[in-house]
Amino acid sequence: MDLFLNFAASGLVIGSIYGIIAIAFAIIFKTTGVLNFAQGEVMMLVTYTSWSLGTELTLPFYALIPVSIVGAALIGIIIERLFIRPMTGQPAFSIVMVTIGLAVFLRSMIVMIWGPDAAAFDASIKDDIVEIGPVILFSEQLYAILLFFVISGVVFLFFRFTRIGVAMRATAMDETAALLMGVDVRRISSLAWAISAVVSGLGGIAFALMFSRAPDLWFEGLRSFPATILGGLDSPLGSGFGGLIIGVIGALSEGYIGQGLKEISGFFVIIIVLMIRPYGLFGDKDLERV
Repeated sequence: MDLFLNFAASGLVIGSIYGIIAIAFAIIFKTTGVLNFAQGEVMMLVTYTSWSLGTELTLPFYALIPVSIVGAALIGIIIERLFIRPMTGQPAFSIVMVTIGLAVFLRSMIVMIWGPDAAAFDASIKDDIVEIGPVILFSEQLYAILLFFVISGVVFLFFRFTRIGVAMRATAMDETAALLMGVDVRRISSLAWAISAVVSGLGGIAFALMFSRAPDLWFEGLRSFPATILGGLDSPLGSGFGGLIIGVIGALSEGYIGQGLKEISGFFVIIIVLMIRPYGLFGDKDLERV
């Protein structure tokens, strides 16, 4: 039983990272209908930028986080203005191809600027061991879980109760009607990319604190994609909890069945789910009159 609990706890830790990135995927899709295949690369860029800011400015960790949030928001806005906004009115497939090209560009840029070597993400936080009954976690792992629930709560409150959140939901439901009601759709799109960059960037920083910053950090975005499909592309909160499910399933399958199953178990799960609920566990079923 102790082994099972530790496997499950390990799955919750990595599932929290998956869930955070999956929320970022869903925020953009829910607001703009765009599936951003460069989400992992944006997360990596924010993480590397945050590390550089902390190193060059010698910022303590509590001061680095708000600076990183501002930097991530600017990165999201710049990407939306330069790459996405010029594609307004184009087919969704064309925009998806732009995000794929952006992903390749960002990977190459990061290697050119920061180099190909992995390194620790140094931060002034204690690397303590936390024991919760038979479960043993490092403090960074516990922070990752707490960060997931904080982000999930903030995203829920933002979309449910804030004026901008309601405008983003209205834009997602009917862009034309939102325009007629005076909603600045372009501003909403830019804001969605900014929020998504902040959310995924915080997930990237949490991951780098536990492991390292490395040029293959973008791969966590690909691993998080099944969580978005599982929870529902139009449900940020559902996508987040989909990440927890994928993380726990991956940890248990690797622990009890065999090494290497962590990466493929998530995709196997979404194949099963899509056969039963094509819109995900928490997504809305689209009804079209024909």
